[in-house]
Amino acid sequence: MEPVIPQPSPAPAPRPTPAAAPAAGPAAAPAGPPRLATDALTAWYGATTGVRNVTLGFPANTVTALIGPSGCGKSTLLRSLNRMHELVPGARVTGRVLLDGLDLYAAGVNPVRVRRSIGMVFQRPTPFPAMSIAENVAAGLAVGPRLPRGQRAEIVERALQRAALWDEVKDRLHDSPLALSGGQQQRLCIARTVAPEPEVILLDEPTASLDPAGTSHIEELVQQLKKEFTVVIVTHNLQQAARVSDVTAFFYLGELVEAGPTTRIFTAPREERTEAYVTGRFG
Repeated sequence: MEPVIPQPSPAPAPRPTPAAAPAAGPAAAPAGPPRLATDALTAWYGATTGVRNVTLGFPANTVTALIGPSGCGKSTLLRSLNRMHELVPGARVTGRVLLDGLDLYAAGVNPVRVRRSIGMVFQRPTPFPAMSIAENVAAGLAVGPRLPRGQRAEIVERALQRAALWDEVKDRLHDSPLALSGGQQQRLCIARTVAPEPEVILLDEPTASLDPAGTSHIEELVQQLKKEFTVVIVTHNLQQAARVSDVTAFFYLGELVEAGPTTRIFTAPREERTEAYVTGRFG
């Protein structure tokens, strides 16, 4: 029988917001075991190493930001978390990625099911142009049993609500997604990602191609998504990392230099390279 990813235990409820908010990041990093974790993860492109020996935990119901200069391995790590890295010819991974303790790279684990449990949104909006808005959201349900039309419609509506897009498109569900703005298209891609009820959402620079209004919508949405999901975001925008994340991990030349609560990383980093990066001395 085809191996599947076991259903994890229910995620803990989001922590209450502290009475005094920190200067950077929406909340202090939560305690407790991570929902997702890497253990000595190294990702290769042929003979070239993208990231080296990364051990990092991603707590449930938090936003973890991956920061660092271009080419430091942030996106490589992100794609390794849901086994998209291995789709690149010549790419391979050593070490482990654990979702609720299950090694996602273990023999017999279905990578398609991994990608259903750990959904990903890319830098530029990627709606399917030949499909309607509703069909784009439902495309996220392609892996799994065929659903009755009524149930399918309910899932599409709920996904669009969770992506803060329902009120804007509820009368346009049969229209082309190309009629939407760039920010709306990105939220549509998020709706497509959340429709199959993943455990984790990966965001690879989701606002890089958006205007300030679209960026603001996505940042507000990220804060809502963490109430239900574990969120990992790659961003080059340090102000964005400080605004949206609970935990920040700094990468340099393929190595994890430092990780911790966003407030500490931005105000009292422990590593000199981290301080140099967050204060703008290089990057």
